[in-house]
Amino acid sequence: MDLEAEAAAYVLEADKAEMLDGGELERQLGPLVDRLLLRRGIASVTGETRGLLLVEFARSLADGMRVRARKAGGDYQPDPKSERFPEWSPPEVKPASATPSVSLRALFKSWWAEAENAGVSVSTKESYETAVGALVAFLGHDDAGKVSPEDVVRFKEHLVSTPNPRTKRPLSASTIKDNYLGGIRRVFGWAVDNRKLSANPAAGITMKVGKKARMRDSWFSKEEIDALLTQASSATRGRKEPLPRFEARRWVPWLCAYTGARVGEMVQLRKQDVRQIEGHWVLAITPEAITVKGNQGREVPIHPHLIEMGFLEFVHAAPDGFLFLWSGTDRAAWRTAKNRMVEVAREVVPDPNIAPNHGWRHTFKTIGIEAGIAERVLDAICGHKPRTVGEQYGGVTVAAKARAMERFPRFGVKDTGRRS
Repeated sequence: MDLEAEAAAYVLEADKAEMLDGGELERQLGPLVDRLLLRRGIASVTGETRGLLLVEFARSLADGMRVRARKAGGDYQPDPKSERFPEWSPPEVKPASATPSVSLRALFKSWWAEAENAGVSVSTKESYETAVGALVAFLGHDDAGKVSPEDVVRFKEHLVSTPNPRTKRPLSASTIKDNYLGGIRRVFGWAVDNRKLSANPAAGITMKVGKKARMRDSWFSKEEIDALLTQASSATRGRKEPLPRFEARRWVPWLCAYTGARVGEMVQLRKQDVRQIEGHWVLAITPEAITVKGNQGREVPIHPHLIEMGFLEFVHAAPDGFLFLWSGTDRAAWRTAKNRMVEVAREVVPDPNIAPNHGWRHTFKTIGIEAGIAERVLDAICGHKPRTVGEQYGGVTVAAKARAMERFPRFGVKDTGRRS
């Protein structure tokens, strides 16, 4: 191409650049502008500002093409228009030391104020609060802005190697992953989303959880069932033992055995939670009492054997309020009752390879399946989530659950009656 043709080509390109508008500006020049911005450390320009930027870029591109056309024709005079562009200087980066101090505990409180309204459970709040408190204690300060990813890794290593004062063993890998690292990552993530912090130091830091070796079946053996229920039915009240504590030892194992419920769901039962629905006596397992996993309440029909044993008479004679809490009516009292039931169960089922109370959930499902009860009905009684989208349609009525409970076999342990 001769110089005259080259100059004409530059003029043509300049005319094309000036004629671009609207979507054509974005389509033809947008990607180029983005690449040039990234070289300067600018992620993006959006909105009305982007439209102005593209127009000015097109004008400057046209001016540049005309300068090249003049040079191709032998005119090397300086371009006066180029002087309108100032020298580039990167934006000032605020030093880390200038970041305002942000209390990690205060961030947690702000997170919970929003999370509570969104229906996050109190048990999740408590586990995350424990994690935040442990991190603050480990670091020796409460400044969220000073927490680095390296600090979080050191915290994880500390949890892995430090025995728990109560159990004398380090926390399990799943507890560290879900409760501790998951908790602080969620709080920091909320702080970033709400412009409290610029980065989440816990992002991407997790814990490898291996598959625990299974040493035995997860349900109780016949001998363990006999031991647990015999212990309950033969319970006698200690001279200074609070009556609700005795009643918990007496009734909670039987209730777990005939409902597949979690022990925490049974120790939180209140007198008003034992009621009739459609002619069937049921236990209303509700988060209104203390808590229910998933925040989903359900009604569980009372097995005929429990009625014959005098459970309804016990409830009718009890004062209003909680049936099995003796140290208060809050979560601390609920936790005390749960822990006591674990201790009682361990007296007759010492095998560490089975959960002393949660084993009733596995046992209930196992016996129910053996009795030919539909798994969907068993899931509804136990409060398990539907496994498929199809199972989310329709529901299991109290009547259907009551019929299943009538089919559920009776435990062959002789009840010796209440002893108070």
